[in-house]
This record gives sequence, structure tokens and C-alpha cells, in this order.
Amino acid sequence: MSEKPVFVTQPHLPELDEFIPYLRSIWGSKTLTNGGPMHKQLEASLCEYLGVEHISLFSNGTLALVTALQALRVTGEVITTPYSFVATAHSLLWNGIKPVFVDIDPVTLNLDPAKIESAITPQTTAIMPVHCYGHPCDVEAIQRVADNYNLRVIYDAAHAFGVKDAGGSILRYGDLSILSFHATKVFNTFEGGAIICPDEKTKKRIDQLKNFGFVDEVTVVAPGINGKMSEVNAAFGLLQLQHIDAAINKRRMVDQTYRELLKDIVGIRCVDDAGEVRANYSYFPVLVESAYPLCRDELYAKLKESNIFARRYFYPLISEFPMYRGCASARTENLPMARKVSEKVLCLPIYPALEREELERVVRVIRQAGGL
Repeated sequence: MSEKPVFVTQPHLPELDEFIPYLRSIWGSKTLTNGGPMHKQLEASLCEYLGVEHISLFSNGTLALVTALQALRVTGEVITTPYSFVATAHSLLWNGIKPVFVDIDPVTLNLDPAKIESAITPQTTAIMPVHCYGHPCDVEAIQRVADNYNLRVIYDAAHAFGVKDAGGSILRYGDLSILSFHATKVFNTFEGGAIICPDEKTKKRIDQLKNFGFVDEVTVVAPGINGKMSEVNAAFGLLQLQHIDAAINKRRMVDQTYRELLKDIVGIRCVDDAGEVRANYSYFPVLVESAYPLCRDELYAKLKESNIFARRYFYPLISEFPMYRGCASARTENLPMARKVSEKVLCLPIYPALEREELERVVRVIRQAGGL
């Protein structure tokens, strides 16, 4: 354990001196929250960068998910994936909605559109897919099912900042898309999130819901919450935007290096993209197959012994946590692919500051652990 630790991720932080002018501006305006100038500027800048028309900033991505469901008045049952971070399903429970878990596609690891229809009941009102690892879902197939059954589609796009398909931003699909700007994400505002809105009317409702339901100082039209992003978070987002393309490019180089170094290790399978024309390289998942001498957990432990902290994203499945086990859709036999993948997946360290020698060290441990 003498070598320095390599964590699964680290935030890209610009030089501190670059942030000071933003703070001086906030100190000068004495506006710390409630849609101040930094907040407005970040919304406009993100719309331009992401290629979307309307965006509403939030203090975190989970509150954005909770509010998105409120904004569309979703009730009853929502079909979603068990293979995600728990916030996806938690946002449903917080709204009194029953999650219905559907298995994942073996290639993309996203919600399998072919499995959705059989899970629809008279109580189903929406589908909540996840662009897992930033790889796009089969959005057209999902939308066809939604249109046939008059269902809403809300994308948990927490991993998908800046991702594009041939037609533009992946965030333009569905009724709403939700982003996370958590510190571990490709683009972060320390903590933060956003909802991509299709029109001004929807944005107005969402903006009201995240500010206690206020329309003006004496009028409250909905039981809203406090989900607003502060000026300091928005200011950091503006600074981050100046560096985001360089950061994503460095992530791309890490991704390419891993694939080069791992290509001849039998039993370690890199997860490929899902056809996106612009990826963000937010994660680097591999599947530890039976041909590798160790199981996933044994390799995870060997890496940890070497001060390399990979993560088992996503294990356990959401459906295996106590608050979800009672759902009929959570039964193991209903989710064979998700269960299989969750027992094999290992996300290796990836972030802009990683150097080739550190990547070689990670791969060297994988080789040595397998006796290769």
C-alpha cells in the first residue's frame, strides 16, 4: 500500500485563482440564491452548450427527479430499471409511486424496450429509463411503447451530460430529462442538477415547484419544495463550462488507453458505447467474465489491496434493497440479465488527471491478480 491511492473518480478542479472573480461578483451583488445573475447566466450557457431550449437548475439531481415526477403529475406505477443508482427508484417512492422493475439489455445495459410492454398494467403512467454510464437508451423503441400506451417518459440522464446522437443532444428525448451535477460527474457544480424542459410553460411550472410553489410574493399555486441552486454553485458551473471540453477529451484518452492495455486479457470485457456520436466517458465499466481466473469481488479486493479503488457500479441491484424487495417485479427470476451483470461489473478509475503510468499500474494489478 506504499503507492498513492487511485480512486474511481476525482473532480476536475480549475485553478482556485480562476474562481475568485466569480466570488467577488457574488459578494458585490449580495445575491446568494433565488435565481440571481449567476444562476440565470448558467441556465443560458448550458442551453447553448447542450443544444437544448429550456433548462431549470436544481440544488441536486435527486430533487430534480422528484420534481420532474411532480411536474408531470405522475402517479400509480412507473416502469424503470433495477440497474442504476438508488436515487432513480427513490424519487418514485418519495412521490408515492410504485416502481416496476424491468430487465436490461445485455449489450447496452440500459432498460430493455422489448421487456417493457409485458410489465404495463392499468396503473402504469410512465417509463423512467436511465442512460447508464452515459450510453444512450434505445430512445425510439421506448418512445414507440410510450406512444402506444399513452405513457410519459422521464429520462434519468444523470450520466449523460453532453452526450449526442446523430440528431443532437440525447437530452431532447422523452417528456423530461434530468441531469446530475454532483461532484463525481463529468460536469459538476459541487452539488447540483437540472431538468431539461421541452417548452416555456413546463419550465415555468418546474421553476415554481422548486421554489415552494411561489408565483409571486403572496401567491402559492403548488406544494413545492426548496430545490434551488445557489449562486456559488452556479458560478462554479460557469467556470467548469470553460474547461469541460478539455476534461472530456482527457477522459476519452483514458478510455482509449484502457482499451489498448486490456484488449489481450482474457475474461475482462470492456463495455462498448451504444452508438452515440459524442460520448462523455463518464465511467469505465468492465465485465469480469468466467474466463478470468478470479471472480469480480476477488479482483475488486486485489485492486483495493494495491490502493486502487474501483467500484461495483451497480451492485447490489436497486431491486435487492429492503424497500424494494417486496415488489413482485423485484424477484430475481424477473431480472436475470441485470443480476448477471451486477455480479460481473467493475468500474475502473477514470478522471481527467489520470496519467498513463497510473493506468498501466491498474492494468498490471489486473494481470498479476489473474496470474497473467
